[in-house]
Amino acid sequence: MVKITLDVPDELAEQLVQVGDRLVELVTLSLQQPALPAHTYRYVLDFLATNPSPEELAAFKPTSQMQQRLGTLLARSKAGELTPAEARELDDYEHIEHLIVLLKAGALRFFDGER
Repeated sequence: MVKITLDVPDELAEQLVQVGDRLVELVTLSLQQPALPAHTYRYVLDFLATNPSPEELAAFKPTSQMQQRLGTLLARSKAGELTPAEARELDDYEHIEHLIVLLKAGALRFFDGER
């Protein structure tokens, strides 16, 4: 087993002492969490759960906060500065975007009069 030494703020150190022997478990669980925050998935799922019309689907876009984060990730990626966690986050954004593009493409037939 590898020993790692970290400098952490006093408040965090107190919390880490409280979890004691569960620290390895908690770190492992935190690393397995989805890269995107839950509210990002919730935003997309809540929208899809409304059974949006083709027009609503075509108009769907990420929140300004999501757009800003995506812009940051893309800039860091272009500069070659992404951390592994940020790369996973960017991948998740790309998967969601791909899903939305596919849904929008399917909705296009409604705009062309193919009902």
